[in-house]
Amino acid sequence: MVDAHSPNRLNQTQPTMDTLADLLEKNRNWATSVKAEDPSFFSELANQQTPQYLWIGCSDSRVPANQITGLAPGEVFVHRNVANVVAETDFNLLAVLQYAVDVLKVRHVIVCGHYGCGGVIAALENFRHGIIDNWLSGIRSLHRAHREELDALPPQAAADRLCELNVLAQARHVARTTIVEDAWARGQQISIHSWIYRLDNGIIKPLVPHIGKKLNDWNAQLD
Repeated sequence: MVDAHSPNRLNQTQPTMDTLADLLEKNRNWATSVKAEDPSFFSELANQQTPQYLWIGCSDSRVPANQITGLAPGEVFVHRNVANVVAETDFNLLAVLQYAVDVLKVRHVIVCGHYGCGGVIAALENFRHGIIDNWLSGIRSLHRAHREELDALPPQAAADRLCELNVLAQARHVARTTIVEDAWARGQQISIHSWIYRLDNGIIKPLVPHIGKKLNDWNAQLD
């Protein structure tokens, strides 16, 4: 048996210098191909950033915002974290949101989760995972609030439904921030979208109509 901390184990799991060199080579090839197609692309990109979309998504490496929406660099402003959580105490998220709304003047905030989300599945499990449990506490609370509905479903269906409920809850959290409420109050047009992505077919599904005004009912957009 190979010890988890042995040099052999580390060599199997850590990128080698050759692998990193390959990434840099791929970057050069990409930049060359982009310039060949559009010689002014990078000079124009360097001089302005005017995305219409803020994407709040999961850190999962299989859900890259630009690629799954077909958007080029500069067309979407992105914030990602484990399980696409929007926490009112997360100053990283709030800084991104304020910059997107107040400076970039985005028109759309997209909260996009995905089925099979490891963070959501961890919130369903009845054992400790470490510090991530603190991050997922809101999803655990969501699970408890919908326990009757979720317990009536098979395990896979329950996990999928909690992924959906999490997206809806996080979109409401965005709508409840002072950043967005103040923008709406001054007449700024912002729509908040609740989307979910399916890994096994690459398709994004909107869950409910967008939120375009201040929510008076905390449970609005839940179903």
